[in-house]
Amino acid sequence: MSSAITKAVIPAAGLGTRFLPATKAMPKEMLPVVDKPAIQYVVEEAVDAGITDVLMITGRNKNALENHFDRVTELEVALQKKGDLERLRRVNKSTDLADLHYVRQGDPRGLGHAVLRAKLHVGNNSFAVLLGDDIIDSRDVLLRRMVEVATQRDTSVIALLEVDPSLSSMYGIATVERTDEDDVVRVTGLVEKPSPADAPSNLAVIGRYVLRPEVFTVLERTPPGKGDEIQLTDALQEMAASDEYGGVYGIVFRGRRYDTGDRLDYIKAIVQLAADRDDLGPDVRSWLKGFVAGLD
Repeated sequence: MSSAITKAVIPAAGLGTRFLPATKAMPKEMLPVVDKPAIQYVVEEAVDAGITDVLMITGRNKNALENHFDRVTELEVALQKKGDLERLRRVNKSTDLADLHYVRQGDPRGLGHAVLRAKLHVGNNSFAVLLGDDIIDSRDVLLRRMVEVATQRDTSVIALLEVDPSLSSMYGIATVERTDEDDVVRVTGLVEKPSPADAPSNLAVIGRYVLRPEVFTVLERTPPGKGDEIQLTDALQEMAASDEYGGVYGIVFRGRRYDTGDRLDYIKAIVQLAADRDDLGPDVRSWLKGFVAGLD
């Protein structure tokens, strides 16, 4: 197994039904967050963590994803002729981010099945998995830290976030033990979307993983679970219980995360990110103050 983690898998085959009709003809991953599609934030995060090879697991009507990260020669020429070099730079950035590949999931059988579709591409290497609904603020380090811990401990690492106990039925929830590092815990158990009464903790699994390649072997024998889907959480539960796979550790993330899979949180993400930008921030904050003051 290679010690360098250079490959990432981004499942992007979902239908985006919570954003209909906007996602009727456009992938939810292409919804703009300020002036970039949500998926670009995710790819940029992977690249910032040292990833050079990205595989997207897609489905029907997802061609816009491939088009976004491809060259658009006529647009580049037009911007060059106009002397609009800043927009040209931004267009080229999405093209030059990483070595991008695409494979279709086929049957929508859950996150575990989507990850399993990456087996031939990933091979016998540890790799990252990033869910496109979660945007991690670029000023807060998460994936890079996860890669660091996975490499040092030769293990799989998941991202954990403290949530209100009433929200436990929306997440996979972890049982953990403390380690000698403040932000690192050893995961001893995982349960998918428990009721608040049955949740073992308030540590929720969010959409970042660094996995040893043995996860493919485990997923291949993992039966369908909640929702009649192959759950990645179930495979990680087996890996956490066995030293054969190096166990599973968690990074407790205390930074800024934006859930673009929820309509309200999507709006919040746009406002928060725009307000923090040097170019838009002053005007956005000024407008917000006036807008909020005028609310009944």
